[in-house]
Amino acid sequence: MAIVVLMALGVLGLSGGLAHAADKAMPAEVARAWAKTGLPESSMSMVIEEVGGSRLAGVNAAEFKNPASVMKLLTTWAAVSELGPDFVWRTALLIDENAKISDAGVLSGPVYLRATGDPLILLEDLWRLLRELRFRGITQINDIVVDRSAFSEVAINPGDFDGKPDRPYNASPDAFMIGFGALRLVFTPDLQAKRWRAFVDPPIAGVDIDSNIKYLDGSCRRGPNVGIRMVENGNDVRFRVDGQAYGACGEFDFYRLAFDQQAFAARALRSMWTELGGTMTGDVKAGTTPNNAMPVAAHQSPPLAEVIRLVNKRSNNVMTRVLMLTLGAQFGPRPATVASSAEVVKQIISRQGIELGQTVVDNGSGLSRDARLSADVMSDILQHAWRSPTMPEFVSSMAILGIDGTLRRRLSNNDARGYANMKTGALKNARAIAGYVLAQSGKRYVFVSLVNHPQAYKARDFENAVMDWLNER
Repeated sequence: MAIVVLMALGVLGLSGGLAHAADKAMPAEVARAWAKTGLPESSMSMVIEEVGGSRLAGVNAAEFKNPASVMKLLTTWAAVSELGPDFVWRTALLIDENAKISDAGVLSGPVYLRATGDPLILLEDLWRLLRELRFRGITQINDIVVDRSAFSEVAINPGDFDGKPDRPYNASPDAFMIGFGALRLVFTPDLQAKRWRAFVDPPIAGVDIDSNIKYLDGSCRRGPNVGIRMVENGNDVRFRVDGQAYGACGEFDFYRLAFDQQAFAARALRSMWTELGGTMTGDVKAGTTPNNAMPVAAHQSPPLAEVIRLVNKRSNNVMTRVLMLTLGAQFGPRPATVASSAEVVKQIISRQGIELGQTVVDNGSGLSRDARLSADVMSDILQHAWRSPTMPEFVSSMAILGIDGTLRRRLSNNDARGYANMKTGALKNARAIAGYVLAQSGKRYVFVSLVNHPQAYKARDFENAVMDWLNER
């Protein structure tokens, strides 16, 4: 059922909701593991309970903490439960209904690119779209009009969060987000000349690499040790790369932001059209698609079930933010804003009978100092999700303990390996984990731990100890 967002009314109020159990003291084994952290109990909001059963432990379970990337579980659950696991995004190229192609391949009128917020459209997907124009005999185009009207402009200063404006996790969400908005800096060893060659992918105008990496001979003893500094020069960018690397280790790469999403997309479109042998006489600019425009080519995203696996296993921030805006565009007023989309997410969860209380969704990704969640709320979501028809897609989106995602190196040589599906979160002063642990007895448990403290990183060993203990039950 579609949800109509009534901004004046705020979040829909529901009577009842899931009843929260009172706090319950930690079992001795869990208490000992927590004591080893040296952290106060006041820094924790924690729940351990059997799926569909009783609570084993609850400490400050109703208190709201910064959940870091565990917030992604709330956003992805709202998406898969409301949109369904088969939901897809479509990005289309269109031309005017009366547009003509001359014998020389010149297209009269602009090309329209209608974007809907696909969080996983890659550079090769864009290349295939543009190739469809060349396939139809078009060699010269004027303007490319990018229609981003599904979302409002939500550009952020990528350096605001942590002072690292070139890091991909700080990318702004956008209705047309190509390759997560990031460039790939590629370094290839020249074994004969004993030096490193540097390349930019895609090779767009205005980006250079000043590479000063020392080539090390001998066997591959360790990975590259390099530093990257971005220098802006007007509208152009230069990456200065210093350090050293063993040639025997082979090619390596880094992803970096150089431009905002719109500027990056514009340069990528121009670059790829030129690579395909096309010419362009106009500009890449913002606009809307006429109602009578004729489709020429389209790209369809992978289904949502596959998208949320990438989001949760790899903890992709910008994909999560785009996903939240998609919910806003689907069920709220257009163009979707961050605020209206967060309201939609809260309404979806509230309609499921879950009392959100003081939950603050913010941008939906957990890359935020303002986001708030309690262990009670998260455990309620996990309990509800387990009873849902979309449970398999949701659970399989989480990292598997000791096997993949953000948990691939955790308890990898332990009997608990492979027996937990969890989402982790880590920020400065915040450490979190939430998900399901399967016990050797066949019982399954919900485990949520949100820790806020200047030394919150110490909670990692506690998380591991609890997952191991639950698996042994």
